[in-house]
Amino acid sequence: MSQANALGIDDSLKSGRAAQYVRMSTDFQRYSLENQAAGIAAFAASRNLTIVRTYQDKGRSGLRFSNRQGLQSLINDVEGRRADFDFVLVYDVSRWGRFQDVDESAHYEFICKQAGVRVLYWAEQFENDGSFVSAIMKNIKRVSAGDYSRELSAKVFAGSCRLVRLGFKQGGIAGYGLERVLIDQSGSHRCILAPGDRKVLLSDRVILRPGRPEEVETFHWIFRSFVRERKTELEIARELNEQRMFNELGRPWRMLSIRRLLACDKYIGNYVYNRKSGKLKGKRTPNPPDLWVRCDNAFEAIIDPALFKAAGKIIDQRPRRTLRAWKSDEQMLILLRGLLERKGRLTCAIIEDAAELPCSMTYIERFGSLRRAYELVGYHPDTFRVYDSRRSAFATRTRLANDLLSAIQSGGRSAAFDSTSGRLTIATALTVSIVIVRCQRLSTGSLRWPIRRRIDPNVRLTLVVRMREDNDSFLDFHLLPTRRALKPRLTFRTKRQVGLRPYRATTIEALLEAIERAAAAPR
Repeated sequence: MSQANALGIDDSLKSGRAAQYVRMSTDFQRYSLENQAAGIAAFAASRNLTIVRTYQDKGRSGLRFSNRQGLQSLINDVEGRRADFDFVLVYDVSRWGRFQDVDESAHYEFICKQAGVRVLYWAEQFENDGSFVSAIMKNIKRVSAGDYSRELSAKVFAGSCRLVRLGFKQGGIAGYGLERVLIDQSGSHRCILAPGDRKVLLSDRVILRPGRPEEVETFHWIFRSFVRERKTELEIARELNEQRMFNELGRPWRMLSIRRLLACDKYIGNYVYNRKSGKLKGKRTPNPPDLWVRCDNAFEAIIDPALFKAAGKIIDQRPRRTLRAWKSDEQMLILLRGLLERKGRLTCAIIEDAAELPCSMTYIERFGSLRRAYELVGYHPDTFRVYDSRRSAFATRTRLANDLLSAIQSGGRSAAFDSTSGRLTIATALTVSIVIVRCQRLSTGSLRWPIRRRIDPNVRLTLVVRMREDNDSFLDFHLLPTRRALKPRLTFRTKRQVGLRPYRATTIEALLEAIERAAAAPR
């Protein structure tokens, strides 16, 4: 329920109330949201409109609706009749979206119009009033917005291919045993890029080179174990995990990640680009080898090419379990169903160990995902329910953050929300980490709220939000000093709840008051 509905605001009071939707497409546009909001605020003032709610998508492309939580929340509120405003203010048509189908862009605007909510574009040279001129101009702008993305995609791809042929890396992580090095236009080394770092100057380039000695040694051990000792990918992954030697992301090794590593050309110094393509946010599909872009001997190899070739020969001599060898979906599902009956469960490793079945990647390519293949044979593992639960918690956190943003900004304070970290920043000084805690019913019938997400120690306050048993509505809010959330270990067991009462709020309004007091208090 929106804050306005919770306060009893009816439709007769919505006149002059507006929401703003702001979007920036890349993390480099760091001031884009502020600039859009400033322009929208001036436009709203000239129309005697009051901005009561903010929906934002930070660092999101305008090509697909499915990846834009802010626009989804806006449309859901409008369709669910939870909108406490009559207008949606947007910078221009391209900020609403660069949809490749102009009808899709019109569809979302029509949903708002049908619910009595007008969409206004303040930076456009026409009034969005439904007139003939407005309709023509708006559709031209929509086509232009989509065409801009297509042209930009083609130019970026051509430029990337040219740089790859020169031996420069184009995006993505380095890979286990490698590191990214930033060089300037003269070829001099600037620095080593840490995970997540990006180059800033357009004239700079990124190359690869062997990374930490311990990772390179582990990489050599993997190849020796596979080629000389004839260990399987699964055995290698298990041994590495038992020794607490995880991959480049700090995660346990899996059988498929070992297989990809054994077949990756970059470990012998070759850079291969465009193996798969998915332009304009489309589904990524494998490309034939004649479309690959290569640069051989682009950087120093970390494995002997002869050893690499021997590993490839072992893999090639295995029975064919690829997509081309399996023409019938039903045949693949019958084999998978039989494996489920024998093993009682299915995992990627179990499928790989079954020599009579296609490999797991074949199932993914044929059915879109292992989850879909599992569903078709009647298997529903708990791991997918956990994944769904996490996605639901992420969406809930985004909705709550948008409600808090609107209320805080309406009160005259600046505020921003980072959906990646879950961090809400108020007036640049107060940082609040939002943690959603979903409800579970135990076999004994009692309820519990396990905190599965790590508490961020680098924020001033932690907002722990407990959900009701349906996990669709809020039970209460605990706005805690982060040091209290960390020690002693936070739990909602009955004997601990007495100590949490001073931090508890049961309504959005009470929570907002607590946030306001914290923002006003000296540090």
